[in-house]
Amino acid sequence: MDSRLEKVAHVLQEQAGATWEESRGEVHLFVNRKQIVDVLTFLRDQHEFSLLSAMTAVDYWPQESPRFHLIYQLTSLTQNLSIQLRVALDDGEPRVPSATTVFANANWREREAMDMFGIQFDGHPDPRRILMPTDWVGHPLRKDYPLGYEEPQFTFNFEEIDLRKPYAKE
Repeated sequence: MDSRLEKVAHVLQEQAGATWEESRGEVHLFVNRKQIVDVLTFLRDQHEFSLLSAMTAVDYWPQESPRFHLIYQLTSLTQNLSIQLRVALDDGEPRVPSATTVFANANWREREAMDMFGIQFDGHPDPRRILMPTDWVGHPLRKDYPLGYEEPQFTFNFEEIDLRKPYAKE
């Protein structure tokens, strides 16, 4: 691990109770959800991580505690460093404070996480759906979301599937 990232990891471990691991040359910091805004502000102001380069979530269903990891990928362009923050969220009603006050581009990324995973962001300035229609029910990137599967029609199963197709009646 880069010595500069190790220094940051140790500081956050002491100040915010963060835990960290190194995986394939990347540093992953696990942060408490209530402290995420403070940690993001600290990394931006004190360590020049000025770019929120990615933000997404992972669903570990059927595991319920934690069910989700909310992932923030930060980049320091001046130091050529990258660090990943992870916030563990339990099933039920996953909530985390909004990071829009720290990074302006978190607005769209949080809306996407809300729309696709159902993660709520407290204090978000515009919590509307961004990808799905407003009347859509559910969150399509959750692993328990129904797929709406339709079996593909091939030459070997053409007749079987053709019988089940809903053709218009005259």
